[in-house]
Amino acid sequence: MRRVTLFLNGSPKNGKVVAVYGTLSDLLSVASNKLGIKATSVYNGKGGLIDDIALIRDDDVLFVCEGEPFIDPQTDSKPPEGLTGSHTDWLTLNVGGRYFTTTRSTLVNKEPDSMLAHMFKDKDVWGNKQDHRGAFLIDRSPEYFEPILNYLRHGQLIVNDGINLLGVLEEARFFGIDSLIEHLEVAIKNSQPPEDHSPISRKEFVRFLLATPTKSELRCQGLNFSGADLSRLDLRYINFKMANLSRCNLAHANLCFANLERADLSGSVLDCANLQGVKMLCSNAEGASLKLCNFEDPSGLKANLEGEILSAVVFSMVEMTGINLRVATLKNAKLKNCNLRGATLAGTDLENCDLSGCDLQEANLRGSNVKGAIFEEMLTPLHMSQSVR
Repeated sequence: MRRVTLFLNGSPKNGKVVAVYGTLSDLLSVASNKLGIKATSVYNGKGGLIDDIALIRDDDVLFVCEGEPFIDPQTDSKPPEGLTGSHTDWLTLNVGGRYFTTTRSTLVNKEPDSMLAHMFKDKDVWGNKQDHRGAFLIDRSPEYFEPILNYLRHGQLIVNDGINLLGVLEEARFFGIDSLIEHLEVAIKNSQPPEDHSPISRKEFVRFLLATPTKSELRCQGLNFSGADLSRLDLRYINFKMANLSRCNLAHANLCFANLERADLSGSVLDCANLQGVKMLCSNAEGASLKLCNFEDPSGLKANLEGEILSAVVFSMVEMTGINLRVATLKNAKLKNCNLRGATLAGTDLENCDLSGCDLQEANLRGSNVKGAIFEEMLTPLHMSQSVR
């Protein structure tokens, strides 16, 4: 019986002594089991391919391969003369089961403060674990590691299609490749689609309305409807809080019990709109037109426009019985022939406001600014108790 010592190709360590019997295929099978690889060929110490088991002698040292060319273990394990201690020797990395071959200088020189540089700058300082083939084990994703290794080789960020840049960025942060992190952040920012701030059109909004059950509340907080034509639509109970409705056409729209708190209604047209029970707390309707619109709710629920900005707004023959305009700004507004009976105007800025022909019976004007306000052709007399505390 003959016995031989088997080593992995290129490695003089961790050999296995086995008995030789049967055919060459039997020996390859034994080598596969002993070394944990899929052995396909056997070489002697001088690189000669053994194709017949009869060529094997007792106590031979053989090197088993998985199909790769023969690697002399002496030249692979020792750096060339004159280069000892430099960073030019070759390394094999096993990253998540995938092998990468590179030089120590590639891992060290470009980013000397990175984790990879510290791992491989000095041999065996970190005690890096190696697999059965002598490759250094790194438990990271190989598809994200490859662009990093290529960057260390030539300094260019090249990422193949299908590779997520965010994954590469996380690997770069893990290994501390600072210069690459900046490149990746710029590339990710450039790859993002531009934010779409374009206003919602009438066609799009009608599609939303048709897809929403009548009993469901449609939430439109903060949406941009600037310049949209929403006239004659049924917009009851819709939440438009903080929405941009500037320059919108809302003529003849039904906005009963809609929430328009802090919405931007500047320059919009709400002529003949139904505004019963609407909430417009602190909204901005500067320069808007509200001719012939209706705020009065038969059930007694009053519209709330407290703190709203209504500078230069045009009201004409508007039904505003019991409306709450407390501390609102109506400077230079026109409210001719409006019904403000029982309205709350306490603390309201009515400077230069035209209230000609208005019905202000039982309206609360305490603390309001009526400097330059016009009260001609009043339907009912205005008592001092309404404007003085």
